[in-house]
Amino acid sequence: MRKKAAARFIVLGLAGVLSASMLTGCRFGFASDPDDPNEAKKEEPIDTSVDTYPYDSSLEGTEITLLNSKAEIQVALDKMGAEYEKKSGVHVEVMPVTDGDSPYTKVVSLYNSGNPPTMAILDTTDVVALAGEKALDLSGEPWIGEAPGYVTEIDGKVYSLPLCIEGRGIIYNKSVIEKTLGEAFDPASIQTQEAFAKLLDRLVDAGMEKPVSLAKEDWSLGAHQLQYIYETYDGTSEGAQQVIEEIKDGKLDLETYGRMDQFTDMFDILKQYNVAKGNPLGADYDEMAIDLADGKTAFWFNGNWAWPNIAEAGAESDDPYGFLPYYMNNDENDFANSRIQASPSKQVMVDGQYADAKQQAAAKDFLKWIVYSETGQQMLVKTCNLIPPFQNNPYEPLDPLSRDIYEKMRKDEVFNASAIVPNDHWAVLGAAMQKYLADRSDREELTAAVQDYWAEQE
Repeated sequence: MRKKAAARFIVLGLAGVLSASMLTGCRFGFASDPDDPNEAKKEEPIDTSVDTYPYDSSLEGTEITLLNSKAEIQVALDKMGAEYEKKSGVHVEVMPVTDGDSPYTKVVSLYNSGNPPTMAILDTTDVVALAGEKALDLSGEPWIGEAPGYVTEIDGKVYSLPLCIEGRGIIYNKSVIEKTLGEAFDPASIQTQEAFAKLLDRLVDAGMEKPVSLAKEDWSLGAHQLQYIYETYDGTSEGAQQVIEEIKDGKLDLETYGRMDQFTDMFDILKQYNVAKGNPLGADYDEMAIDLADGKTAFWFNGNWAWPNIAEAGAESDDPYGFLPYYMNNDENDFANSRIQASPSKQVMVDGQYADAKQQAAAKDFLKWIVYSETGQQMLVKTCNLIPPFQNNPYEPLDPLSRDIYEKMRKDEVFNASAIVPNDHWAVLGAAMQKYLADRSDREELTAAVQDYWAEQE
């Protein structure tokens, strides 16, 4: 048995306990292609005529690096860095994580080589794993007060800036639903598994043979879907960690844990109406975006990061797309049936081990510029197309999926739980989910696979 080094941490304002075995990096592959610099794209104009940010002239000439693990904003970050350099004189080099590499593995290898980035965009899991030894303490930074509920604390300290909010659920194409049914569709009217299944039946009866797109990728199945069994425990990160620890320690039997059965019930509904039901492991991710945009399907389980794929398939930014919850049961009062999951998925950590004082100061200034400058605020939303976690940012997301999450956040219709899991969770249990998706295992075998996985983490 490995020795456990406990670290008390707070995610989204809630306390929990992680063992060292839980602190490995977790990579979620979001099948979004990196920006193509040669592709002509419509860009939202950035107004740089007003700039009241207090630039520090003593930082001119400083060079810093930013490791980017969010491929779809690579070009956008290059543009942000260039704009910041125009005013500050600080050069920001944006380094992409190579496709297929784990951000955690990449940043660790750079530390091992003695040449880590000044800043790194990482998953929250990675920051928790690295912060105590590698990161600069950012607890005194003013932007902490601009992101209430979205800052990660480790042992009472803040080591990262929450870059964006991302959310997931069942994406719907409202126009297609209304055209198929010949009536108005109110997403809020669907509040249970049963109501969702009845809606699917109505669509089938109206001529839509298979209304659901269901991704086969292990990261989608093993992370984005399966992790609902932890995150819907009580809708908090603390609760997600509690249930994980209880499963791992053998105190909670998944065969009697209600959320496991509820999750599988919902997954069975998605399987039944899956457009690729005949060959679920042969489903093509990009084709799912096309099917949703063209109206072959009406629903696709995914997150707001899927918008570039849907837009590439022909959708417009003013089209009525949005999210339904991942319905866990038939209780209208269950929060899981009325809220979608949304949390600060990407964090920016500053190196506290190798960067010199001037580089650290420049990195902190760049982060403050993103939060407080008129240009940085605009570029975070308009250029990077991210949902800002900062309450002082006046700009609303441009695409319909991000707008829907943004609006739900303001109506208290999200739960911001984040499950902290080992870096092989999505791969190992994603494979178990693929077997279940393809009907090569039954519910009992899937449940046993999850239980066995956690038993091996002790």
